[in-house]
Amino acid sequence: MRAIVVREFGSPDVLRLEDIAPLTPSASQVLVQVRAAGVNPVDTYIRSGNYALKPALPYTPGNDGAGQVESVGADVKGFKPGDRVYIANDNTGSPRTGVYADHALCAPSQLHHLPDNVSFGQGAAIGVPYGTACYALFKRANGRPGETVLVHGASGGVGIAAVQICRAHGMTVIGTAGTERGMQAVREQGAHVVLNHKESGYFDEIPKATGGRGVDVILEMNAHLNLDKDLPLLSRSGRIVLIGSRGRIEIDPRGIMGREASVLGMVLFNVAASELGWMHAAIGAGLANGTLKPVVGREFPLADAPKAHEAVMEPGALGKIVLVP
Repeated sequence: MRAIVVREFGSPDVLRLEDIAPLTPSASQVLVQVRAAGVNPVDTYIRSGNYALKPALPYTPGNDGAGQVESVGADVKGFKPGDRVYIANDNTGSPRTGVYADHALCAPSQLHHLPDNVSFGQGAAIGVPYGTACYALFKRANGRPGETVLVHGASGGVGIAAVQICRAHGMTVIGTAGTERGMQAVREQGAHVVLNHKESGYFDEIPKATGGRGVDVILEMNAHLNLDKDLPLLSRSGRIVLIGSRGRIEIDPRGIMGREASVLGMVLFNVAASELGWMHAAIGAGLANGTLKPVVGREFPLADAPKAHEAVMEPGALGKIVLVP
């Protein structure tokens, strides 16, 4: 079988396509033929060696994928050969091979049935983006119908997921993007107000969009750039969830104090398995009824994993980047 193998941490060039020994499931495992593998920014952090969690070398990257069950171990219940599935971390430490490959070994808890109306490419766009958006909105921010949510970088994988989830739950959405194409995509996903975050003064438009009341929740993908500017945008008791940051920033704490606001962090890999259960149940229902529709921005052949890692970090990313074995 073919797989991307990382034998040393470093630049995207360390991602190399190799022929490796075929995988065989144990009694408690499922062998999945991978039809699409999702590329996430966290994959690039891990590959570089600058992430807190470092896998043992060599390793095959990739957490999000989709495909068909090829074979199941004797003790596996709930899955059979031919089932369409998407792959996502279960955060239990159960062994699993990376999905940048044409096959992957998974525990049943890492698999979820993929509705027929969702393509394999879309299935590879579910795990991290929709899990992150769901957890940030409902567990960390305690978001509720009727609230106003500001989604920074709403044209990316997590951003699009957040816009769709907010609209499905009766929230008002303000989304930002950095290109006309990105802004159009955010509008198509249902955002009520769309702003260009590359234009000077766009922060001034946000209070106007709320009639001066402020936003209840901010999903922040670039805290190192925006956090101090976010604070004046909040309503009383507003919440900011930090999803991404690439450095340090200085803030004025009075922006938090006066509003009795909260700044909350999250990392999806910290989420308890019990929380992942309700999240994927909700996501699965939204996929099945068409409320949630993952957007695939670009597809690359498996051999072009280095190019995919460069693309996922470029400004103006639209939807999910996917590798196709």
